[in-house]
Amino acid sequence: MSDDSDDSAVMVDHNDAPPELTDEKDAASKETAVVDQKKPADTSNKDDKKENEEYSVGSSTAQQILSVGTEDDAYAFTFHKEKWAEVLGLVPPGWKVAVVSVVGAFRTGKSFLLSWFLRYLYALERAQKNNQSLDDDSETPWYKQFDSVGKDGFDWKAGTERNTTGIWMWSHPFFLKNKDGEDMAVLLVDTQGMFDHETTMALTASIFGLSTLLSSYQIYNVDKRIQEDNLQQLALFSEFARTAMGEGDFERKPFQKIEFLVRDWQHFEDEDENEDFNTMETSMVEYLAGVLADRAASDLKDTREQIQTCFEEISCYALCHPGFAVTKKKYSGDVAALEELFVKLLDRYCKRVFSTASLQPKQIHDRELSAVELGTYIEAYAELFASGANFPTAATLLEATANANNNNAETLAVAEYKDHMGRVSGPKCSNYIKPQELQEENESAQAKAMKVFRSIATFGSRKSVEVSEQKVLLQMNDQWQLYESLNEGRNPLLGLETYLIPMAMAFFAYILRIMTDFTCSPYSDVCKAGSEVLSHTYAVVFCFMLILAATKMKQIQEMMSRLKAALQLVLENHTVDQQKKFD
Repeated sequence: MSDDSDDSAVMVDHNDAPPELTDEKDAASKETAVVDQKKPADTSNKDDKKENEEYSVGSSTAQQILSVGTEDDAYAFTFHKEKWAEVLGLVPPGWKVAVVSVVGAFRTGKSFLLSWFLRYLYALERAQKNNQSLDDDSETPWYKQFDSVGKDGFDWKAGTERNTTGIWMWSHPFFLKNKDGEDMAVLLVDTQGMFDHETTMALTASIFGLSTLLSSYQIYNVDKRIQEDNLQQLALFSEFARTAMGEGDFERKPFQKIEFLVRDWQHFEDEDENEDFNTMETSMVEYLAGVLADRAASDLKDTREQIQTCFEEISCYALCHPGFAVTKKKYSGDVAALEELFVKLLDRYCKRVFSTASLQPKQIHDRELSAVELGTYIEAYAELFASGANFPTAATLLEATANANNNNAETLAVAEYKDHMGRVSGPKCSNYIKPQELQEENESAQAKAMKVFRSIATFGSRKSVEVSEQKVLLQMNDQWQLYESLNEGRNPLLGLETYLIPMAMAFFAYILRIMTDFTCSPYSDVCKAGSEVLSHTYAVVFCFMLILAATKMKQIQEMMSRLKAALQLVLENHTVDQQKKFD
């Protein structure tokens, strides 16, 4: 909870990172899409207008990646793979992903908080492009450079009715660096509110559990204080966490970070008289320590122990009340209506969540996941709820996790094989490799690929791992036939008969004609006819070769290259044979 500027998030300006907008229509949308705002009297000025446009969210939107059914289908989950693929397509291949999600009771400001996160990340992104820091202009901080949170981020509204259903993800991934200086993509996730009059306890547990499984940084939004039922909800899910992530490893904590965000906190001392944020944050740490302290009652003690053994890090942050104007149904996001202390605390919280010290890629079994791997897990988990929102048993969840992990192991192993063989004998290669050497490269590539597979497929039943291993071997054998065929197509001796046979016929006809003219009598009609036939033969072949050369110049050049390569191959073999005799 330090305010050290060295831990501030660093946006990545990476050449592989896709542009925000890909066509003129999107570009026009970016210029015109601005945050809904209440214009003050002096904002007619062009600089102010430009400033507000820069803090808009552009043409990006929240995408529903998981929808929840109705009571008729037992609240079955549906994973929208095409929506996830749209977001996935914007993440450079191989980049790790961090997932920041917010869960909590309905109508506690989860979507509003995520909309603030969006403004902060877009501000950070634009500051990075201008080689600036968000702290460069202390007189005008980033949160004072727009008038309204607006409605163009995650959908939110004031009032008492439920707004978000299912699980939503922002369509624009943000590119940051982690504490090790490595590039990663950050995904923001919003979840359906819990504990309303329409959501069953089974559905609540399912949404909470699925969010926990997918998140690397989970924010548990609670009202006024951390109550015992909040802890019990965590313990209810984490009760079988170790089993779900694999048996036998009691040192591993299956989930990464859970942070209690206490809204409308009323216990900052003298908060109206000073703004000692370090003292406030120290009081948050002390408060959490008190909440998680050992209890004499066995059920309370078990709840705390269960939580602490399932999360690598548990933390707490508190926000004071945002102001009574926010509680009114007509509130539309006007920043000026928010309490100044609330906004400053929220600013510090944004920097805290997205600092290089806090944010880490999603891990499962100590392995950091790429976007493709994370998608495999999301799909596998969602399928468990396809028939209804009844939380699966630990054994079922373990099987789904193991299957998703094996699928990722298959994909990465085959990718390793293709990468190696692609450099040796892929479509972009031009040199022919001797069959024996190519076979050696194939064996080496397969050994590397199986090493990758076995380093990832480390849990689940032995049978399922063996089945996945056989799939990898079959895929590599199929690919091997392709690379073998590509290499054979570059054989310098392949197809030379197309050119050598006509040339041999022409040469043979020419020699016979010379011999005929030299040996036959000039007065013999038979000799004359034979000489003419032979002349016509090599003349026709010569014309054929000229036409062929004119229409297939590229193939002729390739043929000459093959002849040269064939000659080099013969000379190399001769040199090797001579060396063997000498030895």
